[in-house]
Amino acid sequence: MDEQMKKIEYLSRISSPKDLREIPEDKLDALCEEIRSELVRVVSDNGGHLASNLGVVELTVALHRVFDSPHDHIIFDVGHQSYVHKMLTGRYERIDTLRQSGGLSGFQKRSESEHDCFGAGHSSTSLSAALGFATADRLSGSDAYTVAIVGDGAYTGGMIHEALNNCRKDLRLIIILNENEMSISKNIGRFATSLSKLRTSSGYFKTKRATGIFLRRIPLIGKGLFNCVKRIKMMFKNALYGSNYFESMGLTYLGPIDGNDREATEKLLAQAKRLNESVIVHVKTKKGKGYEPAESAPASYHSMTPTSVADSDQLSFSTVMGHTLAEMGTSDTRICTITAAMSDGTGLESCRAAFPERFFDVGIAEEHALTFAAGLAANGMRPCAAIYSTFLQRGYDNIIHDIALQDLPVTMLVDRAGLNAKDGATHHGIFDVAFLSHIPNISIYTPVTYRGLIASMKCAIESGKPSAIRYPAGKENAAILERFYSAENFDDIGIKRDFDGKDSPDVLIVTHGRIAIEAVRASDMLRAEGIKTGILLLEKLKPYSESAELVKKNIPDGTRALLFLEEEIRSGGAGINLCDKLADFLEAKKIRRAILAVDDNFVANTEKGRSIYESAGIDAESIKNQIISIL
Repeated sequence: MDEQMKKIEYLSRISSPKDLREIPEDKLDALCEEIRSELVRVVSDNGGHLASNLGVVELTVALHRVFDSPHDHIIFDVGHQSYVHKMLTGRYERIDTLRQSGGLSGFQKRSESEHDCFGAGHSSTSLSAALGFATADRLSGSDAYTVAIVGDGAYTGGMIHEALNNCRKDLRLIIILNENEMSISKNIGRFATSLSKLRTSSGYFKTKRATGIFLRRIPLIGKGLFNCVKRIKMMFKNALYGSNYFESMGLTYLGPIDGNDREATEKLLAQAKRLNESVIVHVKTKKGKGYEPAESAPASYHSMTPTSVADSDQLSFSTVMGHTLAEMGTSDTRICTITAAMSDGTGLESCRAAFPERFFDVGIAEEHALTFAAGLAANGMRPCAAIYSTFLQRGYDNIIHDIALQDLPVTMLVDRAGLNAKDGATHHGIFDVAFLSHIPNISIYTPVTYRGLIASMKCAIESGKPSAIRYPAGKENAAILERFYSAENFDDIGIKRDFDGKDSPDVLIVTHGRIAIEAVRASDMLRAEGIKTGILLLEKLKPYSESAELVKKNIPDGTRALLFLEEEIRSGGAGINLCDKLADFLEAKKIRRAILAVDDNFVANTEKGRSIYESAGIDAESIKNQIISIL
């Protein structure tokens, strides 16, 4: 790091936004190049979001030169475009720890810095939060500004529009529309670009304000005349160029401008600040700016894997799911696929190619995705919605009210289930089992192999019932395959075990999902200490009455204890539900039981060198100790 710091001349001087404002104007472009160089280096090493951060370098520099963080509040949507913000707010010396255990978060995080006023890993939340900050400042008499940097993709989420509907003119609220892929409103074009040049000048606003004051002061007719002139102006403008969504909402609109032009961006932000009211600032940035591979293929550089672990083998649970669904949908024309702006991440691009008329990307709108699926199902289709576990939380009511209550054949493909070491608490898929478990009519599948995933998909879709199939990120685990699966038992959905009928384990670990690898390690440790240990691996959880019967049938005589292990939240999870179903049986057999799961916390991986399982207290050593304590 010391050698790298010598090469970085200007960025290394910045320990706060105040230091940034002291960098000479003619050195700022060099600073931006240093930031880009560091982004490419760090994200290549650690993984993370590269294209979006490269695109907001000039914008973030301009933000911290115009506004005074932390007095002014800066909120990024989504927070994964905040890496530059971290470098400029005293965290550059720790940037090598980005997304590492004990290191910097990949998102804004309140506990990490006073400059991170609001944390979020989900999209479309920024404006609601910013409106809360700005309103609190108005009520308390604070002169602070609140700035929300909102990517155009976030505008596909309904919360942004709900917040816009509640914006007041009299707030110190700057909403930056960061357009980097798609157009938003009809009048963004040649006229809007020309108009932005006029609107960025202080003379334009002085003249506009002076004219308004003059007209309103005319006795008797002034106010009416001012409103009449304003209406005529808007009618003339809308007739020629089309209406502007934001101005129709009563907000002042500035732009669009090139958001990668630092000087122009800074000038426009300063002008917006002087208006002292709620303002939309429209900037256009280029994802991957300054790094040709990311500019050419921004989607590929949205979320990168570290180069040290890059693998030419592209097979994963997501890609297997997508290819399987594409194959099934080719022969069954009832099958439709739905994604909430994550077609690449969820593996559904193969479905887009196979049957584009039945592939739907609804944008960042998980609630809509699920109720849309319910509508399709109610009218005879077999919709499959692929959504990350952490984003499925946003559609909780839709699952209950629109899918389960009506017992509709919607298959939810719950990607990225389990703990997420790199992205952290905002992306842990640890709540879906608990909140799905208490919803009637829904079946929950938990495959941990590719073949298990394929079998679960066929079973769920053919069942004609609401179903959730949850599977982890990445690839299947060879050690799990070797331990539990044989040619004879591979395609049966239900339960797998790592002992035969001749064994009589002292203790059984009942588990599901990728945490099974920790169960295998703990079992080996216990066996080395003379404690005979077996593992039951469940591939389907719900209905719990069925899975409890399978567990019961696989408990040999002589077993003294059961440990229910899961990498999800304990309260309401699989362990508690299975314990409840098995209570009378275990009591009669005098078998002790315990549950080891994520216990009432969000699992922050704050210690360097610790695995995410260790941070959650569900690693092999913790499993071993828990078992010893109940024997």
